[in-house]
Amino acid sequence: MAFHGTPTRRIERHLGDWMRARLPSGLADLVMFVLKQGWSCLFGGLMLAGLIISAKVWQDEWDLARYDALLIYAVCLQVLFVVLRLETWREVKIIALFHLSGTLMELFKVNVGSWVYPEPALTKLWGVPLFSGFMYASVGSYMARVIRVFDMRFTPFPPYWMTPTLALAIYVNFFSHHYVPDMRYLLFAATVLLYLRTRVWFVASTRPLWMPMPLAALLTSGALWIAENIGTNTGTWLYAGQAQFEMVSLAKMGSWYLLLYVSFATVTLVVRDALDCPVKQSRARSTRSPEAPPTPEC
Repeated sequence: MAFHGTPTRRIERHLGDWMRARLPSGLADLVMFVLKQGWSCLFGGLMLAGLIISAKVWQDEWDLARYDALLIYAVCLQVLFVVLRLETWREVKIIALFHLSGTLMELFKVNVGSWVYPEPALTKLWGVPLFSGFMYASVGSYMARVIRVFDMRFTPFPPYWMTPTLALAIYVNFFSHHYVPDMRYLLFAATVLLYLRTRVWFVASTRPLWMPMPLAALLTSGALWIAENIGTNTGTWLYAGQAQFEMVSLAKMGSWYLLLYVSFATVTLVVRDALDCPVKQSRARSTRSPEAPPTPEC
């Protein structure tokens, strides 16, 4: 997982050195954490920017529908990310898996009335505009990039077969709860029982830090809930019974929390070297643990 020779990493190293020379170490870590998170979610941020700008400028009488334009925009973004090597081909494989699973969910959820895409478009299939797959892909892009950008490692990690099994149960529940009792509370409990001991190790600046994996998922689900509000307040999609300028229910954070475990399992199908890889002991000490924190060698 070493990418320290890339231009991006060289910029990161020089920026980190500059901040550490001028800021207390804790504040330098915080600033670098925020900057690296922003860099990791670049694709998703640009997609949200496209939603906001297109909602403000688009006119109904224009020949090109807004959803069709968003599809063209998303495809161009994806090509640009590959050409500029902002995403690796391994990450493109992950994004393709997200396209498939996300589009299948969209087709089902839209047609059972969970939400709707109210605008017309040529590139709509059974009520689902094709650009919507890129919204799911942006989550995949973020997860793949954030693991790489922060040199993440997940340890101690449960037996791997449990991860896709739980993910499959969560994914099935998104469909089945329309017909049988919702199992989400049992699934919430399963995520905590399975991953409570798992630490997400990451490097914001120089020293390895960690947080419990369920906490990382909860914080990320909060960010996705904010993104949901941007989507609905631009009228791009609306939930059943929701007015355009109404906040999305906080219950949707729970849905995103569970979906993140599906996303994580999808990422690990391609990125397996971050899970309980061999470690060496670092001389640096984490402020959150009296033990010398492990540094990934993978």
